[in-house]
Amino acid sequence: MAAEKILVVEDERIVARDIEKRLKKLGYVVPASVASAEAAIEKVAEVRPDLVLMDIRLKGPMDGIEAAEHIRTEYETPVIYLTAYADEATLQRAKATEPFGYIVKPFDERDLHVAIEVALRRQLSETAIRVALEKEKELSELKSRFWSMAAHEIRNPMTSILGCAQMLERESNLPEERRREFLYMIQQSVRSMDQLLNDLLEIGRVEGGSLKFEPAPLDLEQFCQRLVEEIQFSAGAHQRIVFHYQGDCERAYLDQKLLRHTLTNLLSNAIKYSLGSSLVYLDLVCTDQQVTLQVRDTGIGIPLEAQRHLFEPFQRASNVGKVPGTGLGLTMVKRCVDLQGGQIAVESEVGAGTTFIVQLPQHEPVNSQLQRTVSG
Repeated sequence: MAAEKILVVEDERIVARDIEKRLKKLGYVVPASVASAEAAIEKVAEVRPDLVLMDIRLKGPMDGIEAAEHIRTEYETPVIYLTAYADEATLQRAKATEPFGYIVKPFDERDLHVAIEVALRRQLSETAIRVALEKEKELSELKSRFWSMAAHEIRNPMTSILGCAQMLERESNLPEERRREFLYMIQQSVRSMDQLLNDLLEIGRVEGGSLKFEPAPLDLEQFCQRLVEEIQFSAGAHQRIVFHYQGDCERAYLDQKLLRHTLTNLLSNAIKYSLGSSLVYLDLVCTDQQVTLQVRDTGIGIPLEAQRHLFEPFQRASNVGKVPGTGLGLTMVKRCVDLQGGQIAVESEVGAGTTFIVQLPQHEPVNSQLQRTVSG
Protein backbone atom coordinates (compact mmCIF):
# COMPACT_ATOMS: atom_id res chain seq x y z
CA MET A 1 0.00 0.00 0.00
CA ALA A 2 1.36 3.45 -0.93
CA ALA A 3 2.34 5.70 1.97
CA GLU A 4 0.04 8.65 2.69
CA LYS A 5 1.08 12.03 1.32
CA ILE A 6 1.26 14.86 3.85
CA LEU A 7 1.71 18.52 2.89
CA VAL A 8 3.55 20.68 5.45
CA VAL A 9 2.57 24.36 5.70
CA GLU A 10 4.98 26.14 8.06
CA ASP A 11 6.66 29.53 7.61
CA GLU A 12 9.56 28.82 9.99
CA ARG A 13 12.01 26.91 7.84
CA ILE A 14 13.83 25.12 10.67
CA VAL A 15 10.54 23.89 12.16
CA ALA A 16 9.33 22.83 8.71
CA ARG A 17 12.47 20.77 8.08
CA ASP A 18 12.15 19.10 11.49
CA ILE A 19 8.53 18.14 10.74
CA GLU A 20 9.49 16.78 7.30
CA LYS A 21 12.23 14.66 8.86
CA ARG A 22 9.87 13.22 11.47
CA LEU A 23 7.17 12.47 8.94
CA LYS A 24 9.55 10.61 6.65
CA LYS A 25 10.88 8.64 9.63
CA LEU A 26 7.29 7.60 10.42
CA GLY A 27 6.88 6.31 6.84
CA TYR A 28 4.84 9.14 5.31
CA VAL A 29 5.57 10.92 2.03
CA VAL A 30 6.09 14.68 2.08
CA PRO A 31 5.46 15.90 -1.49
CA ALA A 32 6.17 19.53 -0.53
CA SER A 33 6.67 22.01 2.28
CA VAL A 34 5.40 25.56 1.77
CA ALA A 35 5.51 28.74 3.84
CA SER A 36 2.34 30.65 2.88
CA ALA A 37 -1.41 30.08 2.74
CA GLU A 38 -1.57 30.92 -0.96
CA ALA A 39 1.20 28.42 -1.76
CA ALA A 40 -0.59 25.79 0.33
CA ILE A 41 -3.79 26.12 -1.70
CA GLU A 42 -1.84 25.84 -4.97
CA LYS A 43 0.07 22.77 -3.77
CA VAL A 44 -3.06 20.97 -2.60
CA ALA A 45 -4.56 21.42 -6.07
CA GLU A 46 -1.35 20.14 -7.64
CA VAL A 47 -0.33 17.14 -5.51
CA ARG A 48 -3.67 16.24 -3.82
CA PRO A 49 -2.22 15.20 -0.45
CA ASP A 50 -4.04 12.90 1.97
CA LEU A 51 -3.54 15.35 4.83
CA VAL A 52 -2.30 18.90 5.47
CA LEU A 53 -0.34 19.98 8.55
CA MET A 54 -1.19 23.70 8.73
CA ASP A 55 0.43 26.33 10.93
CA ILE A 56 -2.33 28.67 12.12
CA ARG A 57 -0.16 31.79 12.17
CA LEU A 58 1.30 32.36 8.71
CA LYS A 59 2.89 35.53 7.41
CA GLY A 60 1.02 37.23 4.60
CA PRO A 61 -2.51 38.46 3.83
CA MET A 62 -4.07 35.04 4.50
CA ASP A 63 -3.53 32.99 7.65
CA GLY A 64 -3.66 29.21 8.08
CA ILE A 65 -7.34 29.18 9.10
CA GLU A 66 -8.46 30.87 5.89
CA ALA A 67 -6.30 28.50 3.86
CA ALA A 68 -7.69 25.45 5.71
CA GLU A 69 -11.28 26.56 5.13
CA HIS A 70 -10.62 26.91 1.38
CA ILE A 71 -8.86 23.52 1.21
CA ARG A 72 -11.64 21.69 3.04
CA THR A 73 -14.36 23.33 0.93
CA GLU A 74 -12.72 22.87 -2.46
CA TYR A 75 -10.82 19.60 -2.07
CA GLU A 76 -12.25 17.90 1.06
CA THR A 77 -8.68 17.39 2.28
CA PRO A 78 -8.36 16.98 6.07
CA VAL A 79 -6.31 19.56 7.97
CA ILE A 80 -4.47 19.35 11.29
CA TYR A 81 -3.50 22.67 12.84
CA LEU A 82 -0.05 23.36 14.22
CA THR A 83 -0.03 26.05 16.90
CA ALA A 84 2.15 27.30 19.73
CA TYR A 85 -0.39 29.71 21.13
CA ALA A 86 -3.71 31.16 20.00
CA ASP A 87 -6.15 33.55 21.63
CA GLU A 88 -9.80 32.63 22.18
CA ALA A 89 -11.04 34.41 19.06
CA THR A 90 -8.52 32.57 16.87
CA LEU A 91 -9.44 29.22 18.38
CA GLN A 92 -13.14 29.83 17.71
CA ARG A 93 -12.32 30.65 14.07
CA ALA A 94 -10.25 27.47 13.84
CA LYS A 95 -13.09 25.35 15.27
CA ALA A 96 -15.49 26.68 12.63
CA THR A 97 -13.34 25.12 9.88
CA GLU A 98 -13.83 21.63 11.42
CA PRO A 99 -10.16 20.62 11.62
CA PHE A 100 -9.18 16.99 12.09
CA GLY A 101 -6.94 17.81 15.04
CA TYR A 102 -4.54 20.18 16.79
CA ILE A 103 -0.88 19.68 17.58
CA VAL A 104 0.61 22.10 20.09
CA LYS A 105 4.22 23.13 19.47
CA PRO A 106 6.65 21.90 20.61
CA PHE A 107 5.44 18.32 20.12
CA ASP A 108 7.09 14.91 20.21
CA GLU A 109 7.08 12.27 17.49
CA ARG A 110 4.47 10.11 19.22
CA ASP A 111 1.95 12.99 19.45
CA LEU A 112 2.49 13.74 15.77
CA HIS A 113 1.99 10.11 14.74
CA VAL A 114 -1.17 9.64 16.81
CA ALA A 115 -2.76 12.86 15.55
CA ILE A 116 -2.04 11.97 11.92
CA GLU A 117 -3.32 8.38 12.17
CA VAL A 118 -6.52 9.48 13.91
CA ALA A 119 -7.12 12.12 11.23
CA LEU A 120 -6.47 9.69 8.36
CA ARG A 121 -8.79 7.02 9.81
CA ARG A 122 -11.49 9.63 10.39
CA GLN A 123 -11.17 10.78 6.80
CA LEU A 124 -11.59 7.21 5.54
CA SER A 125 -14.70 6.75 7.70
CA GLU A 126 -16.26 10.03 6.59
CA THR A 127 -15.56 9.24 2.94
CA ALA A 128 -17.19 5.81 3.27
CA ILE A 129 -20.24 7.33 4.97
CA ARG A 130 -20.51 10.06 2.32
CA VAL A 131 -20.32 7.53 -0.52
CA ALA A 132 -22.96 5.35 1.15
CA LEU A 133 -25.29 8.32 1.62
CA GLU A 134 -24.84 9.40 -2.01
CA LYS A 135 -25.63 5.87 -3.21
CA GLU A 136 -28.69 5.74 -0.97
CA LYS A 137 -29.87 9.07 -2.36
CA GLU A 138 -29.33 7.90 -5.95
CA LEU A 139 -31.21 4.66 -5.22
CA SER A 140 -34.08 6.57 -3.62
CA GLU A 141 -34.32 8.91 -6.60
CA LEU A 142 -34.19 5.95 -9.01
CA LYS A 143 -36.97 4.13 -7.15
CA SER A 144 -39.09 7.28 -7.10
CA ARG A 145 -38.61 7.81 -10.84
CA PHE A 146 -39.22 4.12 -11.53
CA TRP A 147 -42.57 3.97 -9.74
CA SER A 148 -43.63 7.33 -11.15
CA MET A 149 -43.05 5.97 -14.66
CA ALA A 150 -44.76 2.70 -13.77
CA ALA A 151 -47.84 4.56 -12.55
CA HIS A 152 -47.85 6.61 -15.75
CA GLU A 153 -47.60 3.51 -17.94
CA ILE A 154 -50.46 1.80 -16.06
CA ARG A 155 -52.66 4.90 -16.09
CA ASN A 156 -52.64 5.17 -19.90
CA PRO A 157 -54.30 1.78 -20.64
CA MET A 158 -56.65 2.25 -17.66
CA THR A 159 -57.81 5.57 -19.13
CA SER A 160 -58.36 3.88 -22.49
CA ILE A 161 -60.38 1.06 -20.88
CA LEU A 162 -62.53 3.50 -18.92
CA GLY A 163 -63.17 5.67 -21.99
CA CYS A 164 -64.19 2.70 -24.14
CA ALA A 165 -66.43 1.26 -21.39
CA GLN A 166 -68.19 4.60 -20.95
CA MET A 167 -68.79 4.91 -24.69
CA LEU A 168 -70.24 1.39 -24.82
CA GLU A 169 -72.49 2.21 -21.87
CA ARG A 170 -73.76 5.56 -23.21
CA GLU A 171 -74.13 4.71 -26.91
CA SER A 172 -76.65 1.88 -27.04
CA ASN A 173 -77.09 2.16 -30.83
CA LEU A 174 -73.45 1.88 -31.84
CA PRO A 175 -72.79 0.13 -35.15
CA GLU A 176 -71.43 -3.38 -34.71
CA GLU A 177 -68.11 -2.43 -36.32
CA ARG A 178 -67.63 0.51 -33.94
CA ARG A 179 -68.57 -1.63 -30.92
CA ARG A 180 -65.96 -4.21 -31.93
CA GLU A 181 -63.33 -1.45 -32.20
CA PHE A 182 -63.99 -0.39 -28.60
CA LEU A 183 -63.86 -3.99 -27.38
CA TYR A 184 -60.60 -4.52 -29.28
CA MET A 185 -59.10 -1.39 -27.64
CA ILE A 186 -60.12 -2.70 -24.20
CA GLN A 187 -58.48 -6.06 -24.91
CA GLN A 188 -55.29 -4.42 -26.14
CA SER A 189 -55.14 -2.17 -23.07
CA VAL A 190 -55.58 -5.16 -20.75
CA ARG A 191 -52.80 -7.02 -22.58
CA SER A 192 -50.56 -3.95 -22.27
CA MET A 193 -51.17 -3.74 -18.52
CA ASP A 194 -50.59 -7.47 -18.13
CA GLN A 195 -47.28 -7.23 -19.99
CA LEU A 196 -46.21 -4.25 -17.90
CA LEU A 197 -47.01 -6.03 -14.63
CA ASN A 198 -45.18 -9.17 -15.77
CA ASP A 199 -42.13 -7.10 -16.71
CA LEU A 200 -42.20 -5.28 -13.37
CA LEU A 201 -42.45 -8.56 -11.48
CA GLU A 202 -39.54 -10.09 -13.43
CA ILE A 203 -37.31 -7.05 -12.87
CA GLY A 204 -38.32 -7.08 -9.20
CA ARG A 205 -37.21 -10.72 -8.98
CA VAL A 206 -33.83 -9.83 -10.50
CA GLU A 207 -33.27 -6.81 -8.26
CA GLY A 208 -34.46 -8.74 -5.20
CA GLY A 209 -32.04 -11.59 -5.89
CA SER A 210 -34.70 -14.28 -6.35
CA LEU A 211 -33.82 -14.75 -10.02
CA LYS A 212 -30.50 -16.56 -9.87
CA PHE A 213 -27.95 -17.89 -12.33
CA GLU A 214 -28.35 -21.68 -12.47
CA PRO A 215 -26.49 -23.14 -15.46
CA ALA A 216 -27.21 -26.67 -16.66
CA PRO A 217 -26.42 -28.80 -19.74
CA LEU A 218 -28.36 -27.48 -22.74
CA ASP A 219 -28.72 -28.43 -26.40
CA LEU A 220 -28.56 -24.82 -27.50
CA GLU A 221 -29.27 -25.52 -31.17
CA GLN A 222 -32.50 -27.32 -30.33
CA PHE A 223 -33.45 -24.73 -27.70
CA CYS A 224 -33.10 -21.85 -30.16
CA GLN A 225 -34.94 -23.74 -32.89
CA ARG A 226 -37.94 -24.39 -30.63
CA LEU A 227 -37.99 -20.83 -29.33
CA VAL A 228 -37.94 -19.47 -32.87
CA GLU A 229 -40.91 -21.70 -33.76
CA GLU A 230 -42.88 -20.43 -30.74
CA ILE A 231 -42.25 -16.77 -31.52
CA GLN A 232 -42.82 -17.35 -35.24
CA PHE A 233 -46.25 -18.83 -34.46
CA SER A 234 -47.22 -15.71 -32.48
CA ALA A 235 -45.85 -13.35 -35.14
CA GLY A 236 -47.86 -14.89 -37.97
CA ALA A 237 -46.99 -15.58 -41.58
CA HIS A 238 -46.20 -12.01 -42.62
CA GLN A 239 -42.86 -11.99 -40.74
CA ARG A 240 -40.26 -14.73 -40.69
CA ILE A 241 -37.34 -15.51 -38.37
CA VAL A 242 -34.28 -17.02 -40.05
CA PHE A 243 -32.09 -19.10 -37.73
CA HIS A 244 -28.47 -20.04 -38.45
CA TYR A 245 -25.95 -21.71 -36.15
CA GLN A 246 -22.25 -22.48 -36.29
CA GLY A 247 -20.06 -24.71 -34.12
CA ASP A 248 -20.88 -27.44 -31.60
CA CYS A 249 -23.99 -26.03 -29.89
CA GLU A 250 -25.42 -29.31 -28.59
CA ARG A 251 -23.38 -29.41 -25.40
CA ALA A 252 -23.67 -25.91 -23.97
CA TYR A 253 -23.80 -25.22 -20.25
CA LEU A 254 -26.01 -22.16 -19.69
CA ASP A 255 -29.05 -20.97 -17.75
CA GLN A 256 -32.06 -21.86 -19.89
CA LYS A 257 -34.46 -19.58 -18.01
CA LEU A 258 -32.28 -16.46 -18.32
CA LEU A 259 -31.54 -17.31 -21.93
CA ARG A 260 -35.26 -17.58 -22.72
CA HIS A 261 -35.91 -14.14 -21.18
CA THR A 262 -33.08 -12.67 -23.25
CA LEU A 263 -33.94 -14.15 -26.64
CA THR A 264 -37.72 -13.76 -26.29
CA ASN A 265 -37.38 -10.04 -25.64
CA LEU A 266 -34.81 -9.46 -28.39
CA LEU A 267 -36.70 -11.47 -31.05
CA SER A 268 -40.08 -9.99 -30.11
CA ASN A 269 -38.65 -6.47 -30.35
CA ALA A 270 -37.04 -7.25 -33.69
CA ILE A 271 -40.39 -8.40 -35.08
CA LYS A 272 -42.34 -5.54 -33.50
CA TYR A 273 -40.07 -2.81 -34.86
CA SER A 274 -39.50 -4.35 -38.30
CA LEU A 275 -41.18 -2.97 -41.37
CA GLY A 276 -43.83 -4.88 -43.31
CA SER A 277 -42.77 -8.42 -44.12
CA SER A 278 -39.03 -7.99 -43.50
CA LEU A 279 -36.94 -10.84 -42.15
CA VAL A 280 -35.50 -11.19 -38.65
CA TYR A 281 -32.26 -13.12 -38.20
CA LEU A 282 -31.00 -15.13 -35.23
CA ASP A 283 -27.38 -16.23 -35.56
CA LEU A 284 -25.75 -18.57 -33.04
CA VAL A 285 -22.00 -19.26 -32.81
CA CYS A 286 -20.63 -21.73 -30.24
CA THR A 287 -17.04 -22.27 -29.13
CA ASP A 288 -15.59 -24.06 -26.12
CA GLN A 289 -15.25 -20.79 -24.20
CA GLN A 290 -18.12 -18.64 -25.46
CA VAL A 291 -21.59 -18.51 -26.99
CA THR A 292 -22.44 -15.59 -29.26
CA LEU A 293 -26.07 -14.78 -30.12
CA GLN A 294 -26.91 -12.14 -32.69
CA VAL A 295 -30.43 -10.85 -33.32
CA ARG A 296 -30.69 -8.68 -36.42
CA ASP A 297 -33.55 -6.86 -38.14
CA THR A 298 -33.96 -4.30 -40.91
CA GLY A 299 -36.59 -2.25 -39.10
CA ILE A 300 -36.91 1.34 -37.92
CA GLY A 301 -33.57 1.43 -36.07
CA ILE A 302 -32.70 3.24 -32.84
CA PRO A 303 -31.59 6.90 -32.72
CA LEU A 304 -28.10 7.47 -31.30
CA GLU A 305 -29.39 9.44 -28.30
CA ALA A 306 -31.77 6.61 -27.34
CA GLN A 307 -28.95 4.05 -27.60
CA ARG A 308 -27.16 5.75 -24.68
CA HIS A 309 -30.09 4.97 -22.34
CA LEU A 310 -31.28 1.79 -24.02
CA PHE A 311 -31.13 -0.52 -21.00
CA GLU A 312 -32.62 1.90 -18.46
CA PRO A 313 -36.23 1.28 -17.27
CA PHE A 314 -39.07 2.84 -19.31
CA GLN A 315 -36.74 4.21 -21.98
CA ARG A 316 -38.28 4.17 -25.45
CA ALA A 317 -36.89 5.72 -28.62
CA SER A 318 -38.49 8.82 -30.09
CA ASN A 319 -39.27 7.05 -33.39
CA VAL A 320 -41.40 4.16 -32.04
CA GLY A 321 -44.61 6.02 -32.84
CA LYS A 322 -47.71 4.10 -31.74
CA VAL A 323 -45.95 0.75 -31.49
CA PRO A 324 -46.94 -0.57 -28.01
CA GLY A 325 -44.29 -1.29 -25.40
CA THR A 326 -43.38 -0.77 -21.75
CA GLY A 327 -39.70 0.16 -22.10
CA LEU A 328 -38.77 -2.65 -19.70
CA GLY A 329 -37.88 -5.50 -22.06
CA LEU A 330 -34.29 -4.43 -22.71
CA THR A 331 -33.80 -3.64 -19.03
CA MET A 332 -34.68 -7.26 -18.32
CA VAL A 333 -32.35 -8.45 -21.10
CA LYS A 334 -29.43 -6.52 -19.62
CA ARG A 335 -30.06 -7.91 -16.13
CA CYS A 336 -30.22 -11.48 -17.47
CA VAL A 337 -27.00 -11.07 -19.44
CA ASP A 338 -25.24 -9.55 -16.43
CA LEU A 339 -26.34 -12.44 -14.20
CA GLN A 340 -24.64 -14.85 -16.60
CA GLY A 341 -21.43 -12.85 -16.65
CA GLY A 342 -21.97 -11.91 -20.28
CA GLN A 343 -21.92 -8.78 -22.39
CA ILE A 344 -24.44 -7.15 -24.71
CA ALA A 345 -23.82 -4.61 -27.46
CA VAL A 346 -26.03 -2.86 -29.99
CA GLU A 347 -25.41 -1.59 -33.51
CA SER A 348 -28.21 0.43 -35.06
CA GLU A 349 -29.00 3.03 -37.69
CA VAL A 350 -32.33 4.79 -38.06
CA GLY A 351 -34.23 3.32 -41.01
CA ALA A 352 -31.65 0.58 -41.57
CA GLY A 353 -32.28 -1.80 -38.68
CA THR A 354 -30.74 -2.97 -35.42
CA THR A 355 -28.37 -5.73 -34.35
CA PHE A 356 -28.02 -6.94 -30.76
CA ILE A 357 -24.94 -9.04 -29.97
CA VAL A 358 -24.93 -11.11 -26.79
CA GLN A 359 -21.77 -12.89 -25.67
CA LEU A 360 -22.04 -15.45 -22.87
CA PRO A 361 -19.15 -17.39 -21.32
CA GLN A 362 -19.42 -21.16 -21.42
CA HIS A 363 -19.70 -22.53 -17.86
CA GLU A 364 -18.48 -26.07 -17.31
CA PRO A 365 -20.41 -28.45 -15.04
CA VAL A 366 -18.80 -28.93 -11.63
CA ASN A 367 -18.24 -32.66 -12.24
CA SER A 368 -16.42 -31.87 -15.51
CA GLN A 369 -14.11 -29.47 -13.70
CA LEU A 370 -13.40 -32.07 -11.00
CA GLN A 371 -12.79 -34.77 -13.60
CA ARG A 372 -10.38 -32.53 -15.47
CA THR A 373 -8.56 -31.65 -12.23
CA VAL A 374 -8.19 -35.32 -11.25
CA SER A 375 -7.04 -36.41 -14.70
CA GLY A 376 -4.59 -33.49 -14.86
